[in-house]
Amino acid sequence: MIRVTPLILAVALFMEQMDSTVIATSLPAIAADIGTEPIALKLALTAYFVALAIFIPISGWMADRFGAKNIFRLAIFVFMLGSLACAFSYSLETFVASRFFQGIGSSMMTPVGRLLLVRSTPRNELVAAMAWLTVPALVAPVTGPLIGGFLTTYLSWHWIFWINIPIGIAGVILSSIYLNVPDERTPRPVDLVGFFIAATAFSGLVFGLSVISLPALPIIYGYLTLAVGMTAALLYILHARKTAYPLLDLKLLRHPLFRSAITGGSLFRIGVGAVPFLLPLMLQLGFGLNPFQSGAITFVSAIGAIGSKFIAERVFARFGFPRVLGFAALFGGLLIAAQGLFTAETSVPVMMTVLIVGGILRSMFFTGTNAIGYADISDEEASQATAIVAVGQQLSVAFGVAVAGAILETTSIFSGGHLTLLNFQIAFFTVGGMSALAGLIYFRLPHDAGSNVSGHRAIAKE
Repeated sequence: MIRVTPLILAVALFMEQMDSTVIATSLPAIAADIGTEPIALKLALTAYFVALAIFIPISGWMADRFGAKNIFRLAIFVFMLGSLACAFSYSLETFVASRFFQGIGSSMMTPVGRLLLVRSTPRNELVAAMAWLTVPALVAPVTGPLIGGFLTTYLSWHWIFWINIPIGIAGVILSSIYLNVPDERTPRPVDLVGFFIAATAFSGLVFGLSVISLPALPIIYGYLTLAVGMTAALLYILHARKTAYPLLDLKLLRHPLFRSAITGGSLFRIGVGAVPFLLPLMLQLGFGLNPFQSGAITFVSAIGAIGSKFIAERVFARFGFPRVLGFAALFGGLLIAAQGLFTAETSVPVMMTVLIVGGILRSMFFTGTNAIGYADISDEEASQATAIVAVGQQLSVAFGVAVAGAILETTSIFSGGHLTLLNFQIAFFTVGGMSALAGLIYFRLPHDAGSNVSGHRAIAKE
């Protein structure tokens, strides 16, 4: 069961994670077909992420109220309907609306899927289970552009959405048969005021960051909505302190291991989120590679991500969470920064080696930080914890892309408005350094932190 549950959940999460990146390479073909410009179509990317930002916070309450398994299956169904709507879109407005609807389904799949895993897995088996669930988040961003480019080139752009239908049907059927998870329903009063404040905060932050990094609209709109989002976030913090049952219970941050997973994971994810944006751009604009050649190089990091699954449980049991996570964050961040040293003369095997090793370290990090975050969280708090984790993930990835985009935009002013290798180097060094700083958070933890999950204490006693 330790393999069946996470693999079923991973299939659905791979579909969701891949879809968030797969259309990037297909934008020109979609725009030409529905009669709009590729730059305007980037609003569809933003609409998808805004839907995630709005509805992820309420996912925990939905799971507690209606049952996590029911909500997970419903999320897959909504995602499938959104995919069909995208495939049959005929204008910019219908495509943006369809992507927003698809994002509503997506917003429930990741946090509720992780909640199902936590509730169905003993804490001492959580590392192995998380190792398999982490694969989609690492593999999908690098396979998405490759798959999207292939389907668009050799079939049509509609297939990047139609392919979700058989995968979704399989996910609903398999989860109905094999997910034997206790249907724990502990509904709390719904915090409608908190929902509207949180929706304003997170959608404002994500929309603002998206416009700054992907300027489909005048960039002033990005800064204005970012300011609105930040103001609403402060209001939500005040609201949560005075509310008995807040939508997102920030009191969970009193748990030191959960707090370290949120802060360290978010900091490391800044660099990880920026790489799928920066690296293909550098390979294509800076080195003159075509999209397929670029995708073939970046794809190899998925090999490292998958390979680490087979050693993660033993590594964490042998060395414990703090040392492994600190090492993975430090050197994983440095390898992100090292990608800024690539030049057109750098051999492909060297680039692939850096990406494979980086993929191993990133996968080890996310497996460990996802597991340690639940080491001091009770089953009753799990639904709230998964929603907070999912919000942190979305914001940190959006922030990483925005930082990278802002650096390229700012530094290009000094190079005559054209992107040069130096612009990419500055961006890679910056986001890589930010990711490496996450290691300091884990090195400061006690040596046996999270040992009830990693099994490190048991080995130390032998």
